[in-house]
Amino acid sequence: MIPEIGNFALMLALAAALVQSVLPMAGAARRNVLWMQSAITTALIQCALLAVAFAALMRSFIVSDFTVVNVVANSHSLKPMLYKVAATWGSHEGSLLLWVLILAIFGAGVAVLGRNIPAELRARTLSVQAWISVGFLSFMIFTSNPFDRMFPAPLNGNDLNPLLQDIGLALHPPLLYLGYVGFSIVFSFAVAALIEGRVDPAWARWVRPWTLAAWVSLTGGIALGSWWAYYELGWGGWWFWDPVENVSFMPWLLGTALLHSAIVTEKRDTFKSWTILLAILTFSLSLLGTFIVRSGLLTSVHAFAVDPERGVYILGLLAVSIGGSLALYAWRAPQLEGGGLFTPISREAGLLINNLLLATATAAVLFGTLYPLFLEAITGDKISVGPPFFNASFIPIMLPLVFLMGIGPFLSWKRADLPGVMSRLKLAIGLGILAALWAWYMDTQGPVMAIVAMGIAGWLFIASGREWLSRIKAGSVPMAESLRRARNLPRAAHGMTIAHMGVAVLILGMVGSSAWKSEQILFAAPGTVVEIAGYDVRFDSVDRVRGPNYVSDMGTLTVFRDGEEITVLQPERRWYPVAEMQTTESAIRSTLAGDLYLTIGEPAADRNSNEWTLRILYEPFVNFIWIGTVFLVIGGMFSLTDRRLRVGAPRRAQAAPAQATPAE
Repeated sequence: MIPEIGNFALMLALAAALVQSVLPMAGAARRNVLWMQSAITTALIQCALLAVAFAALMRSFIVSDFTVVNVVANSHSLKPMLYKVAATWGSHEGSLLLWVLILAIFGAGVAVLGRNIPAELRARTLSVQAWISVGFLSFMIFTSNPFDRMFPAPLNGNDLNPLLQDIGLALHPPLLYLGYVGFSIVFSFAVAALIEGRVDPAWARWVRPWTLAAWVSLTGGIALGSWWAYYELGWGGWWFWDPVENVSFMPWLLGTALLHSAIVTEKRDTFKSWTILLAILTFSLSLLGTFIVRSGLLTSVHAFAVDPERGVYILGLLAVSIGGSLALYAWRAPQLEGGGLFTPISREAGLLINNLLLATATAAVLFGTLYPLFLEAITGDKISVGPPFFNASFIPIMLPLVFLMGIGPFLSWKRADLPGVMSRLKLAIGLGILAALWAWYMDTQGPVMAIVAMGIAGWLFIASGREWLSRIKAGSVPMAESLRRARNLPRAAHGMTIAHMGVAVLILGMVGSSAWKSEQILFAAPGTVVEIAGYDVRFDSVDRVRGPNYVSDMGTLTVFRDGEEITVLQPERRWYPVAEMQTTESAIRSTLAGDLYLTIGEPAADRNSNEWTLRILYEPFVNFIWIGTVFLVIGGMFSLTDRRLRVGAPRRAQAAPAQATPAE
């Protein structure tokens, strides 16, 4: 009965979305207040119905209702409760339901929180949001219904992919989808503004908090996925430029550009066409990622192996949404006024360069991701574009961007004095050079690009701190006055400093763990001692252990430093009988200086030798990756709570108040 309720709720949600997609748009065109206000009601109804459907599916997983095909394919009665709940979004159908639920939540958010948005713009925005909902709800109901039944029901299910039975992957998809789908409301604002033919600072002010919310969520989702890959997959890396990693990274890059572009539109009433285009392209890349993941084009632990016909359906949605919005942009963009003028040395120019570099970096990642797919489609040849290409193309673009991040906040609007700015950054320049020299001293044979990156990271960290200190006039006024200035600073200013410092910390972790990593892979019998990065690792034993739904070979290794025992690590090699799948569970000793990372693999072919495959790595500074991403998230959240983004948005001059007209 519960699955039927969920299915019926989906049908009603589609009906509500259809009404929301037409009536408010018509009301905005005819200035009919009642029709426009219907967007608020239908958005809330749609959100409530999808919440009911999602709760019904989750309940089916919790009680192991094996009459539901989705539960049979992705759950098992012996699975721990946390992963039964997580299995709700662990499949193609369930994740799609989560997608449309988040889509509706953002629509409901604008309906409830957007009271200071003009009625016409809000109605058009919610209508465009409903267009997206109609596309995905129809796709789900007709091709990927999560409530399809199976009779007679099997005694048990097939279980969820063991790699996904992890706390990191339980939280990763919801956060990632909040980011992916969050950009949908920014897209809807952009399309609504194009239909209306008006983009101004007030519009940018309304868009910024939604952009920030999506960006923060996507940042957290990507970081959580990277952390999961690091400790769960057993290869010791945190990023592999996997195509499915890339399709989440590209919207983040353009979303970052969009955040900065919207600031210029708000402050200086310029970059309007560019901001609109970025809003369209950012969500378009989110849709492209959805197509790539669900079309069957890729085989990945992240991807859903589905019927290619579903991919054709999504491709159609992609063509209509991206093609339609870009056609509308091509028609309306020339009508948008250019806004204020600025010199080549100004904050506007700095943010323009920021945007161009981020867009170029996105294009490089997009090319490396799609080229193998196009080549295979045209010639049948299969090639792999991996880390060497992306490192060679992406890093040289990003290093100048990071350098400019240290200068940008010091530049004035319209016109700036570059020599004066650089004179204020002498300390940052000096300490950046010292950071590069320190990296070179630690490893004179190290990669030149890594040494340069360490210097730029040091430069950005100090420059960001210097800019914040200059805002509160630290050292030039009494301490009490500096503290008063710090309290009165907008939260967005604190958020910018924290986020920029986070980028510097992130670079330290990425460069350190990649350029100076130590690794040993060997066959070892109990009693073997391995030396690595100043540690002595003694392989003690392998024991058979039973878990709730798996059997494990657990290794025990004792770690010594300078002859003193410091820890015992127990990596595992697990076998899941139901899924007939094997996984590797790493064991990690984490410190700020670096991680000692151990995994145990296959036993030797000769069982009598009692040897096992050991992989031992030492990764310097790797934890600064997660620390840096926490800085980014905190910085984004500080900015999101800025009072200026919640109240006091600039008011538009209304041509004439909307008058209620009778419905015909």
